[in-house]
Amino acid sequence: MSDDATSLDPALETIAVVGVGLIGGSIAAAVKERRMAERVIGIGRDAQRLEAACDAGLLDRYDTKPRAAAEADLAIVCTPVDRIVDDVSAVAAHLRPGGLVTDAGSVKTVICRAVSRLELPAGVTFIGAHPLAGSEKAGWEHADAGLFEGRICVVAPTEDAPVADCTRVETFWLNLGMRVVRMSPESHDRALGFTSHLPHVVAAALASLLTDDVQHLASTGFRDTTRVAGGDARLWTAIFLNNPEPLTEDIDRFIERLIELRTAIDEGDEERLRELLTRASTQRRRLD
Repeated sequence: MSDDATSLDPALETIAVVGVGLIGGSIAAAVKERRMAERVIGIGRDAQRLEAACDAGLLDRYDTKPRAAAEADLAIVCTPVDRIVDDVSAVAAHLRPGGLVTDAGSVKTVICRAVSRLELPAGVTFIGAHPLAGSEKAGWEHADAGLFEGRICVVAPTEDAPVADCTRVETFWLNLGMRVVRMSPESHDRALGFTSHLPHVVAAALASLLTDDVQHLASTGFRDTTRVAGGDARLWTAIFLNNPEPLTEDIDRFIERLIELRTAIDEGDEERLRELLTRASTQRRRLD
């Protein structure tokens, strides 16, 4: 594709977005704003919501059947992680040779291994991906064409993935304005288990302890710390259960650090407590 964001890639005349929620809707919005394809087809389960997304200008047309992907050059599966493998299989069955499927799932190892065992049509390839962008909000109504701008997308091909197809998937995410990092599915899950999944566990645990008698006193610190706990419980249940080993190891590490803090407080160990808090403050400032 040309560096000119308004030019069309002839290899991507039609894009299919499977699962038109926040991420799928934002992809559709960004593709249209950047004129990355001539047509965007939405595929999902709820015809009324798809029609509304179409009326809102996110989609050119929609269907509740995966066969609608038959004319697509690229299909992006944006459904919950426990549905992605089935949706990849269903959509891939209708793609022409040269067709490409990617996804936006927060877990990669389970998905990539399962897809590698599928008999995809000849000439159709799946390359796993995870755009590190999102919100605790859900639904295409919150779609944002700028959601991916400047954010990282992990592309996680299996060892036997064709290099040219990896490049095509990376190019797609780059043209959405993202920075692309290539990792193995296993490395992705170890890293994201700590940087994404563990924070949600911690936020959920903290939010679940909030009681009515102190809710009116929960100000900025509590709200900032627990923001992600407002996400879709079903979606996050699937994420946690599909990345159990890295996540439980990180939970154990977090518990150990909590115990260190608790011990320092309980024993009145000012020096140790200050050391732990200073280390945390230094690490947090590095994110800014």
